[in-house]
Amino acid sequence: MAVSFVTGDVHHRACGICPSRRYPIGKFDVFERPTKECPFNPTDGHRYLSDGTPVCVHPEKVGLPAGRYKSMDMPLTVEVRLPDDLSEVVPYLRELLHGAAPILLEDLIEQASAEIQRAFPALDPLATLRRALS
Repeated sequence: MAVSFVTGDVHHRACGICPSRRYPIGKFDVFERPTKECPFNPTDGHRYLSDGTPVCVHPEKVGLPAGRYKSMDMPLTVEVRLPDDLSEVVPYLRELLHGAAPILLEDLIEQASAEIQRAFPALDPLATLRRALS
């Protein structure tokens, strides 16, 4: 059996009944919010699409962007989009990296390094990322 995305971490922000606590990434969808498309099932307390796909409705808590990962076999990707204002770069990266699922961190750090060099050549990517992660 595959390991669930959130594994026993009682301090994780995912809800106690979140499908991320039962299924690995790719085996559930993530919606921006509850919709009629994924109604609450009072029998077990979960939300499902009509095809039975489990749905999380709190992307900010689970650390994954909204996506049809199971129902439409959508790949898990996140794109770093740095703000234009230099003073907003560290706060943006702090929020992005601290709220991201651990599986996304390596890719996000690589993207952020490249984007910092491209958008702000005078900034040291390593120092900027250290400030964001501290």
